[in-house]
Amino acid sequence: MELAYYSDYAVRLVNTEQPERGTDSLTTVEAVRDLFGPAQQAARRATDSDVTRLRTVRARLRAVFEAAAGGDEVRAVDLLNALMMEFPVSPQISGHKNRDAGGTSRSWGSPRSSGVESGGGAESAGGRPDWHMHIADHAANATAGYTATACMGLAFHLTDLGVDRLGICEAQPCRNVYLDTSTNRSRRYCSDRCATRANVAAYRARKRLESERSGLTGRTADTTQESTPVTER
Repeated sequence: MELAYYSDYAVRLVNTEQPERGTDSLTTVEAVRDLFGPAQQAARRATDSDVTRLRTVRARLRAVFEAAAGGDEVRAVDLLNALMMEFPVSPQISGHKNRDAGGTSRSWGSPRSSGVESGGGAESAGGRPDWHMHIADHAANATAGYTATACMGLAFHLTDLGVDRLGICEAQPCRNVYLDTSTNRSRRYCSDRCATRANVAAYRARKRLESERSGLTGRTADTTQESTPVTER
């Protein structure tokens, strides 16, 4: 699994809260476990304490996105570095897939610490292992493991694509965060739904303005006509 993939962990965590709407979905252990997605083994360690701990991490990650969206690259990097120092990762090489003679990647077996099962594995399946970097989970609790994963993924995304690729949705009142992967750095909204809503709102605002201008022009014309004296013949 590519490390950049883990950046989505940060987005999922931050977006469990919508401060402008006063909503928060990170309230139960089940909600914590849902954040992990397919990483069920790590999710099983979650307890009630992780709800509070992850909320604290969430606020710090949102601050990273806010600094990036505000153009303060140095602050965004400093905040992310502080998190990574507090929640370090243990990278390892994993090979729970193998490539056949044609170079096609195929799954096999279950990953272990080295990524290769004893007694066969890749060799018995044919081809060579599809080696890649993976984040080993040796954290003391679910929060530490999740945060380390999220921060490392976000760091890879930031250094590879740029700090300005960390954005906050411009559709009010939504303040969801997102990672801009567009080719021309043009993304402004967290989802198609927010983009549509913002476009509709902008269209209606333009129509109201046109209507107001039209009304003002009409009133001005009437006033001018009333104030113009009629010349008798």
